[in-house]
Amino acid sequence: MRYLSIDLGDKRTGLAIGDSQTRLVSPLEVLECPIDSRAGDALLEALASAIGKQVGTAAADLIVGLPINMDGTEGQRAKGVRAFAARIAQRTGRAIHFQDERLTSADADWSMARSGMTRKEKKTRRDALAAAAILRDFLAALPPQAPPAEPE
Repeated sequence: MRYLSIDLGDKRTGLAIGDSQTRLVSPLEVLECPIDSRAGDALLEALASAIGKQVGTAAADLIVGLPINMDGTEGQRAKGVRAFAARIAQRTGRAIHFQDERLTSADADWSMARSGMTRKEKKTRRDALAAAAILRDFLAALPPQAPPAEPE
């Protein structure tokens, strides 16, 4: 099964793609579209377009990073993400799964720490790398798959 991960942000939204069989994850792109512009309509359309471009009509579920507080509770931001994710599901017709996104931005920062990138380059990649971390965590939590049967 293919998955597309979304790291929703106020100004930038990161995307990553992967699949459950290989467990490989790749950061894709960052959408520079504020979530609050026209009630998020521009971001919703940009996401629908990116999803269509990346997975087309193939079976693929969406993984949305859920901003859980460090104490494990959900705050206002998590409620907003759940509400926007419902709009994404309605617009795209795809199943949504949520994954705790705690420390994924820090993970992205750590992965770029000695990359030689400028601060601006890091800023443009950070959200896609955070989306990849969200998807890696989601795939790691899935039960192991049985290998495909050998043809006789």
